Amino acid sequence: MKPRVLVVDDEPGVRKALQRGLRAEGMDVVTAVDGPSGLRLAQTGSFDVLLLDIMLPGLSGYRVLQRLRAEGISTPVLLVSAKDGEIDQADGLDLGADGYLVKPFSFVVLVAQVRAVLRRAQQEGQGRGPLRIGGLVVDRATREVRWHDDPVALSPREFGLLEVLVGRAGTVVTKDELLRAVWGDEQAATRNVVEVYVGYVRRKLDAVGAGSLVRTVRGHGYLASDPQLDEVLSG
Repeated sequence: MKPRVLVVDDEPGVRKALQRGLRAEGMDVVTAVDGPSGLRLAQTGSFDVLLLDIMLPGLSGYRVLQRLRAEGISTPVLLVSAKDGEIDQADGLDLGADGYLVKPFSFVVLVAQVRAVLRRAQQEGQGRGPLRIGGLVVDRATREVRWHDDPVALSPREFGLLEVLVGRAGTVVTKDELLRAVWGDEQAATRNVVEVYVGYVRRKLDAVGAGSLVRTVRGHGYLASDPQLDEVLSG
């Protein structure tokens, strides 16, 4: 699957430019316009790296970063700011940032930093923390799923499918993408098999009251989301 990047910036031009540029570099990009929206998306644990502006409406980038680290979310964060003071950079790094970029920055340098933190996270085994949507927790380390306090027993294939969907929370995943990610080869199974396994997963989630989190987007694929994520993404 493509590296997944969350860009949190209140400047429309910056968001659009970064989204276009990073997608051209082969990355899956989601954007947020303010601190609370960025925090809600980042709390899913479904991103490989965050590009986080410091001066944000509602909640500063510093506070978003502080909340994420306090909650045990170790997603790599690159802070972006027009402030170039040593104290500002030190404060960000002390809070747990993995890098600091000063506006205006070179896009080439930004991409290099993104790729560097992705490599470092992979080498250090980061980025495999729990995935969360509402009360659903997909623990990638133990391969266990819980809805609030209720365990959800899934087969290895069912777990793999749910992991991919929740790992791209708020984004439609096509049947072909699921075939490649879960079965390893589009030729190893058919799209009908994907439908069957999505049905299995839904029934097991339904049994604990979480069936609405996995949805069919007709003609496109499947989506894992909840009302709070819907609100953030529609905004």
